[in-house]
Amino acid sequence: MCFNCAIMNADIVNICMNFTVLSLFPEMFESFQRDSIVGRAVKEEKINFELMNIRDFGIGKHRQVDDTPYGGGEGMLMMCEPLFTAFENVECKTKNVNKRRIIYMTPQGESFTQQKAAELAEYDELVILCGRYEGVDQRVRDELIDEEISIGDYVLTGGEIPAMVVMDSVIRLLPGVLGKEGSHVNDSFSEAFDGKREHPHYTKPADFNGMKVPDVLLSGNHAEIEKWRRENLR
Repeated sequence: MCFNCAIMNADIVNICMNFTVLSLFPEMFESFQRDSIVGRAVKEEKINFELMNIRDFGIGKHRQVDDTPYGGGEGMLMMCEPLFTAFENVECKTKNVNKRRIIYMTPQGESFTQQKAAELAEYDELVILCGRYEGVDQRVRDELIDEEISIGDYVLTGGEIPAMVVMDSVIRLLPGVLGKEGSHVNDSFSEAFDGKREHPHYTKPADFNGMKVPDVLLSGNHAEIEKWRRENLR
């Protein structure tokens, strides 16, 4: 399934970042790629989405994509053949991409960080495999995957939500995506904040049911305000 300005001609020079997602439930991404800042970036052709249904590459008339693991055990594993075929299809569609990173979302992966988001934002294309069941055949991980990423030490029903987390974090770092260029420079975990979380923020009214905004923020003294903000990084 291809959405908006998804890759339709591999010979076109990249003018925006490509995201190719392999999933058994690509419909989960429809709202993600349509709404809010991400949706605006799609409309403005700053990013491309290609959503590929792994079941389209399944085996036999029932499009089988999973089977029981050798050696026994609970659950099912996603099979080699459909995934290798799906990745061959990715290669054909985007053969001229210069800098691509293939990622598998899994609890066994390295923990995702803001620094990793910045690294991934430097690529022309991110290809993200969303696992299901007990995961994927190890041969897929050994032969096709560049990097395995986890969004935390817990288990979800699949890799779709983690994939959205990674993409959202990367997309907002791309040039022109945020309304104010460079807004992400002063985000939590940025170099500007020495990798720490942001200070508290307040808006009107200055006094709400006896809960008051710190006086320094109302003073107009920018040096003192900046000092207060630095002292209250978390």
